[in-house]
Amino acid sequence: MNPQPRTAIPTYTLNCRMSQEAAALERLCQVVRVRGFRIARMSMETSGRILDIALTLEGSRPVAMLQSQLEKLHTVTSVELVSDALARSRTA
Repeated sequence: MNPQPRTAIPTYTLNCRMSQEAAALERLCQVVRVRGFRIARMSMETSGRILDIALTLEGSRPVAMLQSQLEKLHTVTSVELVSDALARSRTA
C-alpha cells in the first residue's frame, strides 16, 4: 500500500480592522468558517472602539473571496492580505 502524498494546505495572513461592537468578532469568525477556512492563529489588539485582528488562516479556497465577504461586514473597515504562503512557495 502506497500512502498518498499530503498536499500542503495554503496558509494566508490577513489583517482586519473593525469597530468594536457586540458579537462583531463572532461574526468575523463565522464568515471565515462558512467560507471554508480554518483559523490557525489569531491575535487581537484594541484601541478605543477599534479592533485590530491578525488572522493566520488555512484553506484551499480563493482567499480573495473571503476578503470580499469580510469587507461586507458593517463593522469591518479594512481587510489586508499580508501574506500568501502559496504564492511564496510558487516563487521559491
